[in-house]
Amino acid sequence: MNLLELLIALPAAGFLVTLFIPRTQEQIVRLFTLAVSLLAFALSLGLVAGFESGKAGLQFVDNIVWIANPDIHWHVGVDGLSLWLIVLSAFLTPIAILISWRYIHKQVKEFFAFLLLLEFGLVGVFAAWDLFLFYVFWEVVLVPMYFLIGIWGHDRRIYAAVKFFLYTMVGSVLMLAAIIYLYTLAGTFDYATILELLRGGRIGLSHTEETLLFLAFFFAFAIKVPLFPLHTWLPDAHVEAPTAGSLMLASVMLKMGTYGLVRFCLPLFPLAARENAYWINILAIIGIIYGALIAMVQPNMKKLVAYSSVSHLGFVVLGIFSFTQLGLDGAVYQMLNHGISTGALFVLVGFLYERRHSLAIKDFGGVATAAPWLAIVFLITTLASIGLPMLNNFVGEFLILQGAAQAKFIWTAFAAIGVILSACYMLWMYQRVFFGSLSDEVKHHMPDFNLREWVCIAPLVVMMVWMGMYSQTFLPAVSATNAHILDQTAPASASLRLSPSVGGLNGGHLHAR
Repeated sequence: MNLLELLIALPAAGFLVTLFIPRTQEQIVRLFTLAVSLLAFALSLGLVAGFESGKAGLQFVDNIVWIANPDIHWHVGVDGLSLWLIVLSAFLTPIAILISWRYIHKQVKEFFAFLLLLEFGLVGVFAAWDLFLFYVFWEVVLVPMYFLIGIWGHDRRIYAAVKFFLYTMVGSVLMLAAIIYLYTLAGTFDYATILELLRGGRIGLSHTEETLLFLAFFFAFAIKVPLFPLHTWLPDAHVEAPTAGSLMLASVMLKMGTYGLVRFCLPLFPLAARENAYWINILAIIGIIYGALIAMVQPNMKKLVAYSSVSHLGFVVLGIFSFTQLGLDGAVYQMLNHGISTGALFVLVGFLYERRHSLAIKDFGGVATAAPWLAIVFLITTLASIGLPMLNNFVGEFLILQGAAQAKFIWTAFAAIGVILSACYMLWMYQRVFFGSLSDEVKHHMPDFNLREWVCIAPLVVMMVWMGMYSQTFLPAVSATNAHILDQTAPASASLRLSPSVGGLNGGHLHAR
């Protein structure tokens, strides 16, 4: 068992052990799950320490037969695309446990056990290199999040949980059908083997087959992103979820969709990906502007941050389907940035909710007077979210816009509107919540940060600054893998069948490299 497999197994073992802890021992449950999550994070740092950034291929690989017939492998490994997403999952799980330390009072054992199960599924999704194994982990993630929303959520939690489950399951069924079809052609679920057979011409896909398979995978991932107009489940899920659920959903689970687009849609179906890139980028730009405009009129803080995710992840999709090195690097980096800054926003909104027991913006005002440190940290996070230079989101958005401009400049011109609008809705929300007159209700229910809250939020603030100032800590590994993926998306057979509009994309790719 290598380090990666130990990292996958640890949360699963922690989940099982937690189930055997007596229900009355709530503090032991909290301490045990926190210890397991911190150990998992330490193991993820071990992956970083042992990872060779200049290599594009898989590292920490294990590939053994799991089931002989059908041919299913336990095939796991990490590259520059999955490494930092695994670290992000392990980094945020202890924070999710800490922010729930005093907030969760019912069925405590089950809540913290589900957080470990969620971490197990997330790490597995980003490590799996067998399509069947990937699908198993993909579905595992769905289960704990459904219960986290449905049991520990707010008033409309059942509606939000069922809507989340149904949307995700529709996409999952499409992806499963496409996986089974690929298995009938290749005789294996092993992703690396299928990719090698396709690229070597030993199995072939007609134009129609490739397009339909691409769309099946694409819609499964687009629902998870979520890409406009498949986004309607997200605001409900965020508003009704507990703070830890919103943190993990926004910061990591949504990245399963964008990760799937880069990992599977582009290399497996390069021609179909390029042929459909034009309308996908149009949807991404609509999502960027639409999400920002809808966020601007939200009276609920959580719903505002949820719609901001629709806008920010539209940038990620735009970067992916620009087919440029800069755009793809920016997209992957923005996945990480969004996980940190938007995760921090949900944590801070959760702190406000615990104090005021309301998410309505109108119920606040003057918070900066009562809790100045809370106001300062919220301002830093707000500035990071809108892309202020020297903070993390700026780097990702800049790379995406530059890559999109190389592909088609008009896309950058429209997408940049979203950057302006994000400043409008985020700063307006900040002004209404933290400034103005201080009511007696806010004054008496708004203490400043305690030690536990500092421990939760300080690492996120540090990462916002670190990722904004020292992006080369992360980008070399990402760039090496992305260059390899772009090579896989540009086979000679695809370039001959490109439409004129997609030819512009290819030209952008060549120019970027």
